[in-house]
Amino acid sequence: MPAPADAGRVLPAGVPVEEPGTARIAVDLLGGDRAPAVVVDGALRALRADPNLHLLLVGPSEVAGGLVDVLTPEQRSRVTVRQVRHAVTMADQPTRAPRAVTTVRAAVAAVAEGTADAVVSAGSTGATVTAAALGLGRWPDVRRPALVATLPALAGPVVLLDVGGSLEPRSTTLARHAVLGTAYAAVAHTVTGPRVGLLSVGTEPGKGDRLRRAADPLLAALSLPCDGRYVGLVEGYDVALGGRADVVVTDGFTGNVLLKAIEGAYAMAGGPPEGGGVPRAAALLGVAGTVVVCHGAARGKDVASGIALAAHLWRRDATARVASLLSAGRPADTPDRTTHTEVIP
Repeated sequence: MPAPADAGRVLPAGVPVEEPGTARIAVDLLGGDRAPAVVVDGALRALRADPNLHLLLVGPSEVAGGLVDVLTPEQRSRVTVRQVRHAVTMADQPTRAPRAVTTVRAAVAAVAEGTADAVVSAGSTGATVTAAALGLGRWPDVRRPALVATLPALAGPVVLLDVGGSLEPRSTTLARHAVLGTAYAAVAHTVTGPRVGLLSVGTEPGKGDRLRRAADPLLAALSLPCDGRYVGLVEGYDVALGGRADVVVTDGFTGNVLLKAIEGAYAMAGGPPEGGGVPRAAALLGVAGTVVVCHGAARGKDVASGIALAAHLWRRDATARVASLLSAGRPADTPDRTTHTEVIP
C-alpha cells in the first residue's frame, strides 16, 4: 500500500514536524464514528511519518492485523497489539458504560502500568475522560479536567479551553482552567508571557452571564504562571484573529460549539487559513498522564494528527511540566456536583 500523499504532514499547527525521542502511544482502535477504518488509516500515517513512534494498538486482533500486514519489517517492529473486543459507544453514558474491559480503558491501563506513554482515542469524550480520571488519577488541585485545543489564528496559535470536558463549570473551575491554559501555552507551544482572555459577549467589564461575571474578577486576581497576564473579556472573533489573547477560557459547552462553528465557517470559505484548520484533537489536562481525545468524526489524517500531538506532548514532558506550574495562581476549587462530560458526535 503506498504512503498517503500527506503522510508527512500530520502534526497540529505550531508543532514541529520532527522531534527526537521515542514515544509509545496506545491507540483505541474502536473509538470514533468511522472506527476502525479511519483509526487504522491514521495509525498507518503516523507510523510512516515518525520513525521514533511506537504504537500499541488496542482492539480486535484481526483489525490490528490488517494494519500490521501492510507495514515494512522495520515498521512492524514498532507495533504491538493488545486484544480487546469491547468498545464504549457514543450512545453510552460515561458512568454507565459497559463494565467489561473496553478499548479505551485498556489503553489507559497501558499508560498506568508503563507499557505506553500516552493514550489517543476518538471515542466517546465522556468515557475517555472518565477512564483517564479513574485509571490515571487527577492532579491534586484539579477537580474538573479540561480539554484543550490549539487553533491556528491569524496572529498565531490560540489555546482554547474547555472544548468539551466540563459543560457546566463553576467560576472557580474557569479560574483553574486559566492557569492550566497559561501553563500549556508556554510548555506545549513555547508562548512567552501568555495573554489570557475570558470568552464573553462583549469586552466591557460586567458583560456576559452570571458565570462570566463571577469568573472575571477571579481571573483578574490570579497570579498566572510563565509570566502570563489576564487581559479581560474577549469575544468570539478574538479566537479566530488571535490578536488580543493567546489563551481563551470558556465553559466546555460554549467552547465545543465555537470550535465546530469555526470549522463550518472554514468549510464555507473554501478552506482554513495557511497553517491548518480547526484541530480535531484536544489534549486532556488535569489527569496524571498524557491523553489526547480526537473528534468522533475524525478522518485518518485527524487521527494521525492526534497521535502526533500525543507524541509531541510526551516528548516535551508537558503533563509533568504543566502540573508543576499549577502552584501559581491557585484558586480554591469548590465542590462541583456536576460530573457530566460532553460526548462529541
